[in-house]
Amino acid sequence: MSELTPPMRVTLRLESLLVLLLSVAVYHSQHYGWWLFAACFLIPDISFLGYAFGKKVGTIGYNLAHSYIGPALCAFAFVFSPQPYWLMTSLIWCAHIGFDRTLGYGLKYTQGFAYTHLGHLNNKRH
Repeated sequence: MSELTPPMRVTLRLESLLVLLLSVAVYHSQHYGWWLFAACFLIPDISFLGYAFGKKVGTIGYNLAHSYIGPALCAFAFVFSPQPYWLMTSLIWCAHIGFDRTLGYGLKYTQGFAYTHLGHLNNKRH
């Protein structure tokens, strides 16, 4: 795993911030309820429970819940079945991932929770 350069780290975090802001803006433009957004925003973090079964299970669970694949599939489902819950789910999920990655919580490596694709969480250069 190679170390990120400071400019790359900043670029990835700004990209994540834009995903967060765009997700919130589209959610707002659809006039969806903010109570639902607040209630569901932290649902992907339930994946932390996988770490109770070891680093490998925790890594798989966390990465499944914090990859853009799930929200993209929900958005894709919305295209073919325009039920609002598909788009709401996609937007809230993207906002959560964007928020986490803006803070430096990237996809995990099996070495442990602190080893992410955005660099080591305890790295003072963040």
